[in-house]
Amino acid sequence: MAYWLVKSEPAVYSWDQLVKDKQTMWDGVRNYSGRNNLQAMKKGDLVLFYHSNEGMAIVGIAKVIRTAYPDPTTENKTWVAVDIKPVKKLNTPVKLKQVKAEPKLHEMDLVRLGRLSVQTVKPEEWDAIMQIAGEK
Repeated sequence: MAYWLVKSEPAVYSWDQLVKDKQTMWDGVRNYSGRNNLQAMKKGDLVLFYHSNEGMAIVGIAKVIRTAYPDPTTENKTWVAVDIKPVKKLNTPVKLKQVKAEPKLHEMDLVRLGRLSVQTVKPEEWDAIMQIAGEK
């Protein structure tokens, strides 16, 4: 299993909306690195859900339930989407400032590649995030 992080502005699509919808298509990614990450996702992989701009915090855990397929929001076959579903709201949201303050997370994509909307998360980074969130 691999770990990922997806970003969304809460005003556009929030964690609460994902919970209400029970699942969603993660589409609209128009960055090659983000697209490559979507293509690498496997069914069952876990995903950190990050609220960008407002809140700036990791707020929940989702799961990949459908691997990459052509993004139906464009006719350009370059772009893909995946489907995710909510697993759990974090006990305590993990703010970006907490991530940046944690030495174990200095190399995390969230710190290094701040604008990338779909990111990789290393197992040790996942563990550190879970510890900060009170999940372990």
